[in-house]
Amino acid sequence: DDDDDEDETEELMRELERIKKERAAEAAKREKDSAETEERERDSSILQGNPLLDPTRLGAAQGSSSSFSVKRRWDDDVVFKNQAREPKKEARRFINDTVRNDFHRKFLYRYIK
Repeated sequence: DDDDDEDETEELMRELERIKKERAAEAAKREKDSAETEERERDSSILQGNPLLDPTRLGAAQGSSSSFSVKRRWDDDVVFKNQAREPKKEARRFINDTVRNDFHRKFLYRYIK
């Protein structure tokens, strides 16, 4: 009777160990699959973020390799840019009168309206 109980206990322990090993193997496989999926998603997001590395963008659809060039504005290589955007500065004038000079007029305009 004791031998049967011990045999059943040993068999149950072996069954328990087998189940634990199976679960550990399944968990390792799931973890490996999720890591591979994350790696693929990360790689694809990197490729899609850079138009020079992504072959599925415009260039592959048209079949031309010239679409990989960076698009530039027509005035990128112009030497003198944005000259008309800045307002013209008034020329400073010197008046030897503290009430009529430019500093006094600006002061009155800013602080005393």
